[in-house]
Amino acid sequence: MLTDFLISRGFQFFASGWTQFAASFAMAFMIMIVFGRTFIRFMHKIQGQGQPISENVPAEHRKKAGTPSMGGVLILIAIFVASLLFMPMHNATGWIALSSLVMFGVIGFADDYKKISSQSKKASNGLSPSMRLGLEAICVAILAYLINKTMPGYVPNLSIVVGSTIELPLGAWGVGFLYYVFAYFVICGSANATNITDGLDGMLSKLYLPVLIVLVVALYGATRTGFMDAVIFLPQTSALYGVLGAVFGAVLGFLWFNAKPASIFMGDVGSLALGGFMGTVAMLLKSEIIMGIAAGMMVLILLSSFTQTMVFKITRKISGTGKRVFLRAPIHHHFEELGWAETKIVDRFFIMSILFSGLALILLKFA
Repeated sequence: MLTDFLISRGFQFFASGWTQFAASFAMAFMIMIVFGRTFIRFMHKIQGQGQPISENVPAEHRKKAGTPSMGGVLILIAIFVASLLFMPMHNATGWIALSSLVMFGVIGFADDYKKISSQSKKASNGLSPSMRLGLEAICVAILAYLINKTMPGYVPNLSIVVGSTIELPLGAWGVGFLYYVFAYFVICGSANATNITDGLDGMLSKLYLPVLIVLVVALYGATRTGFMDAVIFLPQTSALYGVLGAVFGAVLGFLWFNAKPASIFMGDVGSLALGGFMGTVAMLLKSEIIMGIAAGMMVLILLSSFTQTMVFKITRKISGTGKRVFLRAPIHHHFEELGWAETKIVDRFFIMSILFSGLALILLKFA
């Protein structure tokens, strides 16, 4: 909106993707810092007892009872205001990325609302798993269709691209439905990985920021010829500079209030939205595998929970007594049970996220 206006008035400086990134970053960060404390007081007032602490977490977490949740609402507001001001308005990729935030944010909001209104301490006190996964599947189908429509003519219809050379034209092979299956694993998997990662103060923000850096570098490679051999040229994705800048600023600003001891929790409205956004941007950039490597720490956290659940169910069916791989899942709670301090877990996972993202950057350039 503001970018288009300024460009029309001769300020070509704002046509630069990096200018849009920096401006939207600054705006989103300022919104979080300026309005963060007021928002926390407001959420504390309307939520009363705050987010109920699940009985399926270490006892140390019960001290967090009464902390307000749904900080993701302010994150989404900051992202939308900054993006609408500084992204090009006539480019579909930016709108698709923002749509993913809305879709998964709405699902997360419904989940949070049910948890807070019920004040149940059961781990399954939100939307049922089948309901949530079904709603996510509908969102993914819509997003995947729109993403496919944005691809330039030299990218085959309903295709998966690995690097800039390997193309799997699923549409031409008559198995185009596999594109939607792939999209479900990428976008829904990202959403649920971020959601389950959001279990300790400041952890999701710290693990998410390095992945954002990888996506920004992938975007730069996708909008420049000859910069990265492992990235396909996708000039239409240039609108993502403003949106990624807004997300970067909003997440960093939220960390100011979510660092231990957290003044507010992100809630599913934030974690699901950010995860769905991450997967959607990866598909827009045809960098799904790179994103999966960069988000390796989140993937491991998700796999730890899945492994714990499956092993318990299988062993209970076989022997009548369920066995557990970890003391408690997801894996960050396992380390808590071992006596690790919460800040030590978060910082070490943050280091691992940086290493995974560093590997992804190397593969972006040389794979």
